[in-house]
Amino acid sequence: MAGDAARSDRPAGDPDAPVVQGPRRGREANAVWRVAAAIAIPLFDPMARIEIRGGDKLPHEGSFVVAPNHLTNIDPVVVARSLWTLGRVPRFLAKASLFRVPLFGRLMHAMGHVPVERGGRTRGSNPLEVARALVATGGGVIVYPEGTLTRDDDLWPMRGKSGAVRLALEAGVPLVPMAHWGGQQLLGRYSKRFRPFPRKRVLVALGDPVDLSAYRGRPLDQAALAEATALLMGRITALLEELRGEQAPDRPGERPVTDDELPEAP
Repeated sequence: MAGDAARSDRPAGDPDAPVVQGPRRGREANAVWRVAAAIAIPLFDPMARIEIRGGDKLPHEGSFVVAPNHLTNIDPVVVARSLWTLGRVPRFLAKASLFRVPLFGRLMHAMGHVPVERGGRTRGSNPLEVARALVATGGGVIVYPEGTLTRDDDLWPMRGKSGAVRLALEAGVPLVPMAHWGGQQLLGRYSKRFRPFPRKRVLVALGDPVDLSAYRGRPLDQAALAEATALLMGRITALLEELRGEQAPDRPGERPVTDDELPEAP
């Protein structure tokens, strides 16, 4: 069961408790990721130095959902590099159109990413079922709760969609909030101009799993999902405040939220 895998290094039966790390057992085995990392890391690391805070909040083993903020199209590389550094294979919920690109799509499948069509469907199946199958193997998945790049002028998180929360609740796995800051210096929001030099400093922070105990074991209606998602976004925003050394606005940027729609990832 996914929940059993997730609890391998946590207090028994409680996916919402702070992580109690056991000994690290080495990086997850994935030959495709090892080859990709061997190629990508020497190219990326000279351009950015990633400093990770709270890396012990990510389970060393077992299933999880990581929910980061979304500043720019370089974010998946920053998030993937961070999780790889922490010994976990980074898998994303990604737009299904990427999986239809020749060769690249086959690589996406081989790396374990999960295709999501607009409207939250993929080839007639529920992507939550696909993602639950993924976490049942003891792996993790990355879900952008905002669903797109932030539209806030100052790059604070917006209101979130419920996909990350719903997945964590239905699969019974920890929901780990994550924030990062500095990747926008490499590639600005909506920009096509890549600025690799001089080397940039990118800050990443992970927090304790969001306490979703009040929502587990009860019907996942829209009100409950919206409330839990607001809790998640508050945690992400608090982490980002720490990284930026400043306070976010009182209210996140407004945008419609569709509770039955999974977030898109670039």
